Amino acid sequence: MDRKSAGIFLEKKINDGNATVGVVGLGYVGLPLLVAIASRVSGHCLGFDVSAQRVQQINDGHSYIGDIASKDLTVLVDEGHIEATIDFSRASQCDVVVICVPTPLNAASEPDVSHVIAAATDIAPHLQSDALVVLESTTYPGTTEEVLLPLLQSDQLQLGTNLFVAFSPERVDPGNQTWNISNTPKVVGGLCERSTQLAALFYGQFVEQVVPVSTARAAELSKLFENIFRCVNIALVNELAQLCERMDIDIWEVIDAARTKPFGFMPFYPGPGLGGHCIPVDPFYLSWKAREYVFHTQFIELAGRINQGMPAYTVRRLMDALNTQGKALNGARILALGVTYKADIDDMRESPALDVISLLKTKGAEIHYYDPHVAEYVQDGQTVSSVNLTVAEVSAADAVIVLAGHSDVDYDMVAASATLVLDTRNVLADREDHIIIL
Repeated sequence: MDRKSAGIFLEKKINDGNATVGVVGLGYVGLPLLVAIASRVSGHCLGFDVSAQRVQQINDGHSYIGDIASKDLTVLVDEGHIEATIDFSRASQCDVVVICVPTPLNAASEPDVSHVIAAATDIAPHLQSDALVVLESTTYPGTTEEVLLPLLQSDQLQLGTNLFVAFSPERVDPGNQTWNISNTPKVVGGLCERSTQLAALFYGQFVEQVVPVSTARAAELSKLFENIFRCVNIALVNELAQLCERMDIDIWEVIDAARTKPFGFMPFYPGPGLGGHCIPVDPFYLSWKAREYVFHTQFIELAGRINQGMPAYTVRRLMDALNTQGKALNGARILALGVTYKADIDDMRESPALDVISLLKTKGAEIHYYDPHVAEYVQDGQTVSSVNLTVAEVSAADAVIVLAGHSDVDYDMVAASATLVLDTRNVLADREDHIIIL
């Protein structure tokens, strides 16, 4: 078959808005993507997940992702635009399949692509001719070509002839009210030129700007680069924050002054550590892959170590603050404000707040927490519930530690009622003697 005519029927379906789209993995990336596609494209959308509970919730119109309103999901389900299933054989109905499964690190801080392998293995026997498969899961350069493609190809399906494979990194930012899937530019890189063309055409149906790159590897590395950029700059400001403590300089004042420069500077802010699925994980994906090329990513790994050390530094600051009041951390009652990895979301993935809380417990502190977005969570096999944020609760604490910086917290009351506050997010502008800014 002429490569230029390969996928011509798929191209027509996409252009006509009649392509059936499947999204594998219905978490923080997959469910918002499913909703974005179904909202803008007329074709039927299938959501695949191994969790029967998630599938039932979606089919009932109930969203478990904060950025997706249940009322919007209900409309799409009732109108027949979205259906969720645990039956992966229904991939045979799909013209386009997008894989959005987790890619965590294993215990040795090495990439774990087992979920990608499982997803590809589940859909591969059912793919129809002229199928487009796109991987969105953040991963190391070469995954789409070296891991995904061999699982999808067969005697009946060949890349560039009747199978098209691409990588397009997810750029979901939970809680961001400005940038969403539709208005955030979408990078696309295929394993062949035709794969890139078809993937770009597909995303162009519901994303305002598509950015094609020459290869899937370039697309894979672009995502890692975006997050490593943030990681190393956050590490820089975290290190400076520790230096500023010793020099008795306010790091937040320094940042505010520096950001007045209208060019050549971008502000980053210190905190108790890095959280979320991507930024704490992505540097290790690249450093692991770099070893295959006999290359040691010293700068990236140093940044990772600095950021990983911030929970311990935060605990040390709290210990020092308690000591100034003649109190020990062992036996102290500590109220933690926020357990999510950033403000105004319910996402706890890789949250540094949990590391701080765990370290405080090991040192004998009695921990209570308040989070308006997390009623309870499980840690070390035990369910922990949020307390009510009252004057009595704040007053009873030997120290309050702000870990997330949620906007819907009464910080005026906290400042007025607390004996001691360690603010890791600079949300307390009133810098009284009992309020310490990280």
